[in-house]
Amino acid sequence: MNPEEIAQRLELLRLEHRDLDAAIIALGDATVPDQLQLARMKKRKLKLRDEISWCEDQLLPDIIA
Repeated sequence: MNPEEIAQRLELLRLEHRDLDAAIIALGDATVPDQLQLARMKKRKLKLRDEISWCEDQLLPDIIA
């Protein structure tokens, strides 16, 4: 993947992460929240965070001074 593709992927991942966060909050505010669905959404959110971190690392490599 070239840097432009990684940047596009990163933006999509961030958008999905924000949307998932909003969905988790909305589901948690329900009178009887579905705990299984909440757990699945939180797990997906963690996977997205890992992928976001990977993309960021590809765009900004570590520089040891």
